[in-house]
Amino acid sequence: MILYIKQLVIALSLLALSGWAVAASVLPENPDVCEPFMDGRVDESLLSGMLSAAEHGHLYRIEPGSSQVGFCVNSALKRIEGNFTEFKGGMTLGNNADNDGQTLVLIRTDSLDTQGALVRSLLKGENFFDVEKYPDVLFVSNSFEWTGTDTAVMKGNLTLRGVTRPILFDVTLTPETTGMITVKATATINRADFGMDKLDSVVNGEVQLCLSVEARKFERISAAKTAADGTS
Repeated sequence: MILYIKQLVIALSLLALSGWAVAASVLPENPDVCEPFMDGRVDESLLSGMLSAAEHGHLYRIEPGSSQVGFCVNSALKRIEGNFTEFKGGMTLGNNADNDGQTLVLIRTDSLDTQGALVRSLLKGENFFDVEKYPDVLFVSNSFEWTGTDTAVMKGNLTLRGVTRPILFDVTLTPETTGMITVKATATINRADFGMDKLDSVVNGEVQLCLSVEARKFERISAAKTAADGTS
């Protein structure tokens, strides 16, 4: 009788564990693409929409290693080009019949790289990005409208130096291949709108933002699959 009870307890324990593994595979998980934005600065309904898109295979995670996020501006001496090497984000895309795309991008300002240490130090200083006081730049889209088979207009809000302003990007997307898409986007801002109003006789007020982003379709790995892979 004691042996039977032990066998029954073991069987019930195994059943409970298998049920937990199955449940874990269907419960929604927070893709790491959303984690940097869960600090209250981004509306929860927007994040919920991105998580829902992940469940339907419509969420793409930006690949920093093969992407470029930068800007260019004219100065009295030469054209200044800068790139940021640390950024995270993602986007949701359905088909081009739906104007429901959503994009989130977070950029670390201290990762700014330019030609020459002097220019880099100037741009990181308090007259421009002021990286010590404002460690990141945030873009949150609020409108995505297809204008062609592979072109679109993306509107949203850009937060830079603690100032949030509306912005419009012209976007070109390449056809999806092997779970990847390439997105190129350009926009023009006036730096004075974000508190960068110094040295206007030396540096042009208009700044062009340029993004060339590769994004990979997010595939959620279930706990059950992870456990199975670990035992294989």
